[in-house]
Amino acid sequence: MASFASNTFSHQLYAAFRPTYSTQLFSALLAYHRGPSRTALDLGTGHGLVARELSPHFQRVLASDPSAGMIQEARQLSTNFPNIAFHQERAEECPFAADAKVDLVTAAQAAHWFDYAKLWPEMRRIVRSGGTLAFWGYKDHVLVSYPRATNIINEYAYGQDPWLLGSYWQQPGRSIVQQKLRAVQPPVEDWEDVSRDEYEPGVEGGTRFMHARMTLGSMEEYVRTWSSFHAWQRKWPDRTRRAPENNDQRGDVIDEMMDKIRETEPSFQRDDWKDVEVDVEWGSALILARRR
Repeated sequence: MASFASNTFSHQLYAAFRPTYSTQLFSALLAYHRGPSRTALDLGTGHGLVARELSPHFQRVLASDPSAGMIQEARQLSTNFPNIAFHQERAEECPFAADAKVDLVTAAQAAHWFDYAKLWPEMRRIVRSGGTLAFWGYKDHVLVSYPRATNIINEYAYGQDPWLLGSYWQQPGRSIVQQKLRAVQPPVEDWEDVSRDEYEPGVEGGTRFMHARMTLGSMEEYVRTWSSFHAWQRKWPDRTRRAPENNDQRGDVIDEMMDKIRETEPSFQRDDWKDVEVDVEWGSALILARRR
C-alpha cells in the first residue's frame, strides 16, 4: 500500500485505467442487503469508484483511504455526489463512524491490505445488527483469446528475476488476492450467512463479475498502475518508458513485455497496435456476510 501513498504515484492514471465493476456485481450486493439503507461505508476507496456507485442507493456514503493523493482524486471526481464524505483514514480506524450505524461496509480490491486483528473489532463496533459486509478483489487479467500473451503477462508479473515484477509485490497482500481472498474469514461470532463467489477464467463455476473490452494501449497503461511496477521503477530509475517517437529506445520492463506480447500474435504486429481491442477477464472473489 505504500506505493499508492507515495508522492510519485500517479493517482490520475490509477483512476483512468483501473478496471471498473459490473452492474451485476452491485446488483448481487444490493440483492443480498436487508433492512435500512441509510449509511454505507467504503474502505480503501481509492479514487471513490465504489462510493459513487453506492451513492444513489444510500442516504449517505462514507469513504476512507489512507492515501492523501487518492482522497484528493476521489473528491475531485465526486463533486456531483453531495452525499459522499471522504476521510483520510486507515480501514482499521473509523472515528467518523458512530457505533452500530453502518448498514453496509464494502472493500473493493483493498481487503488484502487490511490488518484483520484490528479491522474485525472495528467492524463489530460500527456495523449494525443485520448489516452487510461485501469485500471483493480480482487477480491479474487474462486475454481471453490469446493464451500465449497471457502467459507472457504472468511471466513478467511473477518472475523472480530482479528485472521482472515478481519480487516487487507487497506481501502477504498480493498472495491473498491471488488466492481469491480465502484468507479473509469473517469471525463466526459476529457474522453469519457468509457466502463466497469465486470465478476463474476458463474454469466452470462462479460469476464472471470482472470483464472488459479494451485496447492494448489501455491494457499497457493499466499494468503501469500496478504497485509492483511502481516499486520496480524505484529500483531501475534510469530505465524510463519508451518515447512514442523512438522505437529504437529499449524502454522499461513494460515496454519489453508488450514487445514480447506483440511477437506472439500476427494481428498485434502493426503500427497502430495500441488501438487493437481485446477481450479481458479477471479472476475474482466476492465475500458477502451479515452482521449478527
